[in-house]
Parts: sequence; C-alpha cells; structure tokens
Amino acid sequence: MKINTTLPSHYLAYVKSIPLLQKRTGKKRTTQKQSLHPFWAIVQKEVSDHIGSWRFIILLAMITLICFGSLYIAVNNLPEALANAKDPNRDFVFLKLLSASDGTLPPFHILLGFLGPLLGIGMGFDAVNSEQNSGTLVRLMAQPIHRDYFINAKFTGALMVIGTLFMALSFLITGLGILVTGQMPMPEEFLRIIGFIILCIIYVAFWLNLSILFSVKFKRAATSALTAIAVWLFFTIFYQILVGMAAKALVSPGLSRTGYRVQKLLVTLLDIAPNRLFTDATTTILVPSVRSLGPLSIQQMQGAIPSTLSLGDSLMVVWPQLTGLIAATVACFAFSYYLFMRKEIRS
Repeated sequence: MKINTTLPSHYLAYVKSIPLLQKRTGKKRTTQKQSLHPFWAIVQKEVSDHIGSWRFIILLAMITLICFGSLYIAVNNLPEALANAKDPNRDFVFLKLLSASDGTLPPFHILLGFLGPLLGIGMGFDAVNSEQNSGTLVRLMAQPIHRDYFINAKFTGALMVIGTLFMALSFLITGLGILVTGQMPMPEEFLRIIGFIILCIIYVAFWLNLSILFSVKFKRAATSALTAIAVWLFFTIFYQILVGMAAKALVSPGLSRTGYRVQKLLVTLLDIAPNRLFTDATTTILVPSVRSLGPLSIQQMQGAIPSTLSLGDSLMVVWPQLTGLIAATVACFAFSYYLFMRKEIRS
C-alpha cells in the first residue's frame, strides 16, 4: 500500500513514520521499532503546531506579562505581610507570592481563573472543523489510522503544552522567590504549589475539551469560537447575577436576605460554575488558613482558633471542587469523543 502523497506536508512527514505503513512498504522490523506510533506522531505534530502558532504566542505573552505583574505586586507587599503577627499564613512565604495582592491587580490564581479559559478556548476551538474544512481530515482518515487516534491526539497535544506552560510559570515564580527572599520553600509549600499546578491544568483542560466539543459540533471555526466565548462570559459575569436574583426569589419573604439559609443557597448554586470551583480550590490550597468554603453557623464558629490546616486537611476541604472539575472535564471529552466517532467527515 502506497502512502497518500496528497496529504499536506506537515502531516505527510509524520504519516511516513507510522509503523503500519512501514510494514506494508517492506521496511525492516528494526526500523518499525524505532518509528513513532500513529497516535504519538499526530501528538508531536499538534505540539509543534501549537508552539509555532501566533495564537499561542500571543496568549503566552499575555499570561506571562500578567504573571510577572502579579509577582511584582506580591514581592512589594511581602515584607508587610510577613510582619503581620496575627496572620496565620505568614510562614508560607512562597504561597504568598501566588496569593498576595494590594488591590492593584488580583492575585495570580484569580487572574488565571479569568484568563485560563481563553488559553483553552484558543487552543481547541478549531481543532476539528478547520481540518475538515481544509480537507486534511478526510485524507488523513484515508490512511491506516484509527479515528480515535485523531481526537485523542488533539486533546493530548494541547494538554502537554498547557501542562508545560503552567509548570514553567509556577517554577519560575518559585525560583524568583528564592532569589528575592533567600529562603528555600518548605516541603509542604512545594507540595501545595504542585497541587496548584494540577488544578490549573485540570481547569484549562475543561475549557479545552469544551472548545473541542464545539469544534466537532459546528462546521465553522468562528461559530465554535463564539459559542465557547459566550459560555465563558456567561459563567464569569452573568451567572452570578442570575444566581443572586434566583436566590432572592426562592427565599420566603419572612426570612432575612442575609441569613444562613440564603448564603447556603447562594454558595450551592454558585458552585456549579467552573470558575468558582477553580477559585475556591486554589484559594484553599494556597491559603492554608482557609477552613471552610461555605457559610458557617454560630454554633460551628464557637471555639474556632485561627490556625493553618495541613495539606491533607486542605485537600479534604477542596475534594468536592476537585471532583467537580474532573467530572466536568471528563464529561466534555467523552461527549466530544462520542460525537466525533459518529461524525460524517466526508461531507
């Protein structure tokens, strides 16, 4: 079987390395073992496309600029924060670099909760429909490649780039913190920073899967991009307004609007939003003194002493938010996988 030479050059270079094609063209077995698997060949192509695209470079520059802006503000306010004897988190110097702010800019984790979805949407809104519109998808599927390799490689390649980006930014901030403070992070601080990185990757992966889902569903890339941005704006701006209006309408007239039940209802409804789940989880990981994410009654607050929680206790607090983000990410990917496997790609 001959290789389809009508493929674009950036795909043809990787398809030539597929073991199955080499086997059918009479290559030696030793060469087959050294060649790339079809899945990893497409992943490698996706990673190189993302890194070399102007879209990713612009998003990377924007996130990096805001990252260093937040870091500059956090470093300037670090001496004042460490001098506060009443602050139970004053010993966690490196966590304050990611969570401290003077009000000029939000903390780093809050800014990531706002800008992270743009990174995921920008890397996935045209993952499938652009390949189909250009005719590349039909010619690629004509090769001896399983269809699920394509959709899985699209997600894996983008996720590898996202994971590398957040790991590099977080470790860069940690390294600059070592140079500024002259201290080394404690083991618990390092583990909390790793947990923060994992939360960032899961959060952006949700928006990546959502944009890939719209890319499979809609034929035009502009439609999928606008739909994904509309969902992001809805949960970021309008959802809180609608929840506040609904909570006031559902509460009985005789109950105070600032009561415990009203606040509990608001927290329950707001926890549906992915950005709220991410903000609550990262705040608990980066601020060890956070003991609860919902309103507390007077009975629950009696006898409470301001102190920090261990990493295990903080993970217990954020476990519902973490499982919610993972479930939403898996659900979006499963739905996009199902639609792509049943999609007619020849039209």
